[in-house]
Amino acid sequence: MAEVQSFDNLLACRNLLKASVDNSTALALALDKTGPRIAELDQKLTFLEMAIRPGGSKNCTFAAVRDHISLALGPSAAVLKILDSIRELEKSLLSDSLPHSDIFSYISTIKQFEDAIKFLTANCNLAIQWLEGVIQFLEGNSVADDRYISRVKRSVAILEELQATGEQAGRNGELLSGAFAKLEISFKQILTESNAPLGFTNSSSPWTAEQAYNAALPLPGPILRKLQAIVEKLNTGNRTNSCISVFIEVRSLNAKNSLRALDLDYLENAVEEYDDVQDMEGCIHEWSKHMEFIVKCVLESEHMLCKEVFGSLASGAWTGCFAKIAVESGILLFLRFGMSIAESKKSPIKLLHLLIIFSVLETLRMDFNKLFGGESCNEIKTMTRDLVTKVVNGASEIFWELPLQVELERRSSPPSDGGVPWLVSFVTDYCNRLLDDNYRPILTQVLRIHQGWKYEKYEEGLVTNQIYSIVREIAVNLDAWSKAYERKALSYIFMMNNHCHFTSLKGTKLGNLMGDSWLNAHGNYKDYYSALYLRETWGKILASLTQDNPDSSPKMRLMAFNEAFDDMYKKQLNWVVIDESLTNKMHKLVVQALVPAYTSYLQKYRVVVEHRSDVFYTVQSLETMLNTLFKAKQVKYTSSTIGSHLTGEQRNAVIDQLRLTLTAM
Repeated sequence: MAEVQSFDNLLACRNLLKASVDNSTALALALDKTGPRIAELDQKLTFLEMAIRPGGSKNCTFAAVRDHISLALGPSAAVLKILDSIRELEKSLLSDSLPHSDIFSYISTIKQFEDAIKFLTANCNLAIQWLEGVIQFLEGNSVADDRYISRVKRSVAILEELQATGEQAGRNGELLSGAFAKLEISFKQILTESNAPLGFTNSSSPWTAEQAYNAALPLPGPILRKLQAIVEKLNTGNRTNSCISVFIEVRSLNAKNSLRALDLDYLENAVEEYDDVQDMEGCIHEWSKHMEFIVKCVLESEHMLCKEVFGSLASGAWTGCFAKIAVESGILLFLRFGMSIAESKKSPIKLLHLLIIFSVLETLRMDFNKLFGGESCNEIKTMTRDLVTKVVNGASEIFWELPLQVELERRSSPPSDGGVPWLVSFVTDYCNRLLDDNYRPILTQVLRIHQGWKYEKYEEGLVTNQIYSIVREIAVNLDAWSKAYERKALSYIFMMNNHCHFTSLKGTKLGNLMGDSWLNAHGNYKDYYSALYLRETWGKILASLTQDNPDSSPKMRLMAFNEAFDDMYKKQLNWVVIDESLTNKMHKLVVQALVPAYTSYLQKYRVVVEHRSDVFYTVQSLETMLNTLFKAKQVKYTSSTIGSHLTGEQRNAVIDQLRLTLTAM
């Protein structure tokens, strides 16, 4: 209603101004007709005028008045035409329909309206200046009628009011404000309708540059141009704040929807809640893929879009806009997960986890610098820097403590079955993983960075020397553990198993590092301890059968042999040989040592044993029993996953023991 009244006033002002202009024109014509007569009178009265006014004539000529009036007519007529144009533009801007379907035409209409208002203001100012000049001339000339002067002054007042109204409409008038509000609504609608969450590809291979670029493509060109045009127009009216807020809200939701399809519950759980080592490794593996996805695809897309839409703003608002979207997307939650790993209790497994985290951060380093390099992203930059620091320091600390950790395990007891201790299996497989191409380059880089932070020079071969130290400590542990057995035979089985384990490392990273001479030496020691075992056990039993004793009959010696065999068999029933080929070899050696001699003894003394009695074994039953030895063999340790041969409870006990050892250091 107020707008209608305002325009009615403008229309009335226009009519009054037109009437004033017409009167001024008539006055000018009248002055032209009386000009010759006044000139004649002027000549006659020159002497009188000089006598009365010695300072000369100060009255302006009628021609000058006419010129001022003529010059005022042009701007005044332009004002009338502009008012008509503004009226037509108002109808378009006041339309009830939203302009997003034809946003460019609507923006053009707003610009035309703004230009018309500026033109109106400028012409009002020009007309006012000329009319004020007319007033001065008329007031300085007694010929002018007060009635004409009053009308001219009224025209000036109308123009001044019209000028003020135009200036107000050009700055923050209701009509222009409503038009900008429509642009804001259209901006949100266009943006919302164009939202499309990015899809995650669950692939174990890293994202290629082409995949990352295609996934990070912003909105289609036509949509972008609409958004850019709206932002540029709103910026002229200092109305971009609302637009930026809407953009952050909509695009943050789009980023969250891109991650919603992923199972991210693991990010919320504390590290201590994972009871299984493999579960923890699985979470870190998922984290590495998801981290790459959110940075290279989700946030890269939002970064490009923020720059495309708001890059024209001189304030650089697009960087702050992106920073808020990045925080809302959940990037800090990913960084906090990495921080929880870095701050967890020390253990050898943690070293592997830290190396994976470092590898991911190193892979994304250029992306982080590009996306989060501005001051607006200080929170993300600070947390990332703290995470890298904790990862490097934590990984280096654990690595340097590994030999001492192995040494501290020397106080533990060896396996009761003579098998390979879990520590030996764990450490050898662990060293293989550290030497693997997936870990060694990362470990080397971490140690190099850590040495640089301490202003120390990194020496080549540092990783290799540390592995040598770990293996030396294991060898010392084996010697100490072998002496803890009460039965020599079991200690020989223990050493035979462990030397066999080291021999089996041929072709692995650790085996290649230690060299063929080291591997061959362990093979020789394996044979050496197997020979000692045979001599200490079955060799002594066989000697009791073959030695002639005048005080005992052949049957009594056979009975003693069977009793000794029973006792030895029961003692060795739970002993293990870890390697299947070694088991078969041991069976063959034992059978070759006992069965032929036992058969020969029976034939020599013509003892016939048709079935197993309470006292004697048949040749076949003896051989069968020998072949059942070492059958309860330990499952060989594999390198696929540390602790994979253990049950969940056993595996956790292993890790807990190592963690406690490291924590105590």
